[in-house]
Amino acid sequence: MGDPYCWGVFREEAHSPGRESDDAEILRLAAKSLEARGFQVELRDPDELARASGHARPRAIFLMCERLPVLRELASWERDGIVAVNRPSAVLDTYRERMIARFARASVPFIESRSVATSGEAATAPVPVWVKRGDVHNTQDGDVIFAEGQAAIARALEGMAGRGIPRAVIQPHVDGDLVKFYGIGRPDAPADAPPWFRWFYHKGQRLAGHRFDEAALARLVCRAAEALGLEIYGGDCIVTPGGLVLIDLNAWPSFALFRDEAGPTIGAYLAARFRESAP
Repeated sequence: MGDPYCWGVFREEAHSPGRESDDAEILRLAAKSLEARGFQVELRDPDELARASGHARPRAIFLMCERLPVLRELASWERDGIVAVNRPSAVLDTYRERMIARFARASVPFIESRSVATSGEAATAPVPVWVKRGDVHNTQDGDVIFAEGQAAIARALEGMAGRGIPRAVIQPHVDGDLVKFYGIGRPDAPADAPPWFRWFYHKGQRLAGHRFDEAALARLVCRAAEALGLEIYGGDCIVTPGGLVLIDLNAWPSFALFRDEAGPTIGAYLAARFRESAP
């Protein structure tokens, strides 16, 4: 890249409940790794992007932001030739209703999911279930609610409607061992930045100890990430006696338990991607 100048964009604080410092730290570590590889890096808040119009723009961006107006702005930058990881369209496709539709088109196995309006219609389902806002992931209390009865479902939907959230997704509760995972890369990643994958059991649970094929988990997750176009991602899966149930996938998590390993790995991957895409 002739001018190795890039920006890293922080996640909005409202989208990092309880993870503000963790999210910021992984972006900073990735930036340091890029700088060690000869890149000039500036870190920006999402609100600064609109003010960048008419000023010098970077040659590439790496982003954790998720709000729709910011993603639209960055999509216009991408159309102008700026390389973005993750692509704004991929981040947008992690919005829950869009993600479900993408997985269906790509035949990616995913937890049974029903999209409903939060007002104007009665929604019932075999309980217990999880009621989740239909767009972004968890930003505050009330975005993801465990409902053990029909009245609880109604209250969850009413609360979302009162906050201006028009649609929700209802998913059955699945018993099993909750596994969280992190991934970096893609199947056709540059040779000097091979895909990276780690998983761990979510803390605070009583494990049943169901056996599973770690390679099968990696294949499922990679397939799901590819369906959305994600290159840096994380999510959740339930291990049941009958197999693996993917329940969530999101863009660029905090990598908290593997941060010291993930930061340099992300930096190496971004460097390879940006150089690969250089004109």
